[in-house]
Parts: sequence; structure tokens; C-alpha cells
Amino acid sequence: MQVIGDTVGIDKSTVSRCVNKVSKALASKSDQYIKWPSEQRKRDIKQGFYDNGGFPGVIGCIDGTHVRIAAPSSDEPSFVNRKGFHSINVQAICDNEGKFTNIVARWPGSVHDSHIMRCSQISEHLEQAHKCVEDGLILGDSGYACRSFLMTPYIRPTEPYHERFNTAHTRTRCCIERTFG
Repeated sequence: MQVIGDTVGIDKSTVSRCVNKVSKALASKSDQYIKWPSEQRKRDIKQGFYDNGGFPGVIGCIDGTHVRIAAPSSDEPSFVNRKGFHSINVQAICDNEGKFTNIVARWPGSVHDSHIMRCSQISEHLEQAHKCVEDGLILGDSGYACRSFLMTPYIRPTEPYHERFNTAHTRTRCCIERTFG
């Protein structure tokens, strides 16, 4: 805040108020832009992911990213992530166009991606709604637990088809990495 204030020539508290107002305005609009896809949209997403990476049936790719924050005054150690800085671990799912379809942004930096997924409403929704592969798959990295709706790569592939799976998985899942930037 201090650097921004110095650069623009305004007080740090003014920068803080502006950031707070903009953040609240964006959050109030999030439901208009971040929404789980309809059945028709899922079909389009599956085709798009297949065209992009060769992995069939994918409706989203999931990952977490750490958003750096100032050290909080309460429960400070839980916000220190594995890289040693204070953060919020933000979990997101994106579609084949890099549009967010789900975001969870409330966990301290020390919390593992797989725990955030396990505790999320989207996990509960997918657990109940996912009856078969045709319902769609989410691709995650090896930090996630493989589930009926969440595919992760083979850790140590031993067969050629494991390698092909991992190659298609990586080509398809990189969409979330690009979305985060």
C-alpha cells in the first residue's frame, strides 16, 4: 500500500480504502461471472478441452495459488505457506477458455490444496451429482487425491499408456496454470 501511495502521491490509508471498496465491488459481482456450467456448457467445455489437450470428458481444471498478504494479527503462523511467506491459498477451477467456474478464497496459506478441495461446496456437489464419467471430470495435479470426478496424473508411470495419460493430462490441465498467469 505504501509503494502504491508513494507512486500515485496519496496516503497509504487512502490506498487501503480504495482497495477495500474495489474488492467489495468485485466480490458483489462475482456470481454474475463465476458460475458452474450448465449441461449444454459442459458439453462445449468437454469438446474444447479435448480439442486443446486430447483428454476426454473434462469440464474443468483445478489448482491453488498463493496470494501474498501482510502478516495478519491473529493466527499468523497458519498463514505462512510452504515457501515461507504469508498468503491466502486460493483454489480455482477454470474451463477450457480459462474462465473461472469456481473459486474458494478463504483458507490460510499453510492449508494444502487437497484439504481445501475436500472441504469445499464444489466437492460436495460433485460427490453427489457425479454418477459416471460422462458427467464430466476435473483434472488436478498430484497434490490432489484421485476421486471418481477428479483425475490426477500417475506419480511413477510404469506403462506406455500411463505416459500417454500423463501427457494428455498435462497438456489439458495447463489451462489452469495459464489462467493464474
